[in-house]
Amino acid sequence: MTGLLYAMGQAPAGQQEAASPISGFLPLILIFFVFYFLLIRPQKKQVQQQKDMINKLKRGDEIVTSGGIHGKVTALKGKQVELEISPNTRIILNKQAVSYLKTQQTAEESGE
Repeated sequence: MTGLLYAMGQAPAGQQEAASPISGFLPLILIFFVFYFLLIRPQKKQVQQQKDMINKLKRGDEIVTSGGIHGKVTALKGKQVELEISPNTRIILNKQAVSYLKTQQTAEESGE
């Protein structure tokens, strides 16, 4: 009978131990730290790198937009970027639509 009580997670009568209030929260705390270091922190770092890349855009940079359009930055106007996608063809888009710098991406690919 005592084996069955232990299997159910209960101690037999007269042998109950005083449970610490922290022991109930310890698994939740550990799960939070695992999620923070494996999911939240890397995502924040990636968002910060994207913001830095957008803030450092300059004329002449070759970029790729989130829609897959490749082009060269010809002008920066506040929150907008003028992009030359072919000779005498220019479009204006928001800076947030810039996915990555082509020159930066090719340097990373060649390093691999």
